[in-house]
Amino acid sequence: MTKEEWKKQMAQGPILLDGATGSNLMASGMPRGVCTESWILEHREILIHLQREYQKAGSQIVYAPTFAANRIGLAGYGLSDKVEEYNEKLVQISKEAVADRAWIAGDLTTTGKVIGENGTITYEELLDVYKEQITCLANAGVDLLVAETMISVEETMAALDAAHSVCDLPVMCSLTVSADGTAFFGGNAVEAVESLQAMGADAVGINCSVGPDQLEAVVRSMKQVAEVPVLVKPNAGMPTIDENGMAVYTMKEEAFAQAMMRLIQEGAWIVGGCCGTTPAYIQALAEKIKINGRQRE
Repeated sequence: MTKEEWKKQMAQGPILLDGATGSNLMASGMPRGVCTESWILEHREILIHLQREYQKAGSQIVYAPTFAANRIGLAGYGLSDKVEEYNEKLVQISKEAVADRAWIAGDLTTTGKVIGENGTITYEELLDVYKEQITCLANAGVDLLVAETMISVEETMAALDAAHSVCDLPVMCSLTVSADGTAFFGGNAVEAVESLQAMGADAVGINCSVGPDQLEAVVRSMKQVAEVPVLVKPNAGMPTIDENGMAVYTMKEEAFAQAMMRLIQEGAWIVGGCCGTTPAYIQALAEKIKINGRQRE
């Protein structure tokens, strides 16, 4: 996808993303504590079915399951030499799932490392980690990139900087924040919009952490400073923990869709769901924004 194609898509109305991946994989049998990327490669049909259902529900962009397929993320499982192989294979699974009926976003996430003198990684080291994965994603043929569930503005800047140094793909940036908009390791949602759009991000927003019913003030504040589309991909409400230690999300599809429509009224333009959401949530939202069945153009 070129920058011009991206702008054309943005001009056509709110853009619908997919919903959760991890919580749905766990519901389909993925054990806790395993390498998600490895499990997907061993159970590719489960991911194909999930992403196909998202596309049918109305998702115009689906996230390739490359979330933590970077050198640091894979090193925790002794797989740091698999970055190129995993990113290539995982993108191909998404391509098979949506068959050109939706755009595919190469997915990046936080390394969990703190940048700086008292941190565990330097900006330059982090830049190299993201450059490596983004190069693999671009070579695999993704349509755009998304740095999501980021925990600080500075780390997101490193991902964006890396993207611009190795490819010309559109880049969406999304931080995970608390209900007041504060990021966990530095900065807040408004600062993220200002800093990242100045660096050339093609969309900036928030995902995970809380439900859409808690984000109206945050989205309103982001929109006031935004010169690029605002992305919002929240959880299906705040979870409770059951007797097995599993997160249970209680916000139902209709309530989620209604709350998301309020966020669209506040200025959100690229919308979807994170933990606890399913294709049924995306379908409910698609029906409300009247793009149900609309495919990639």
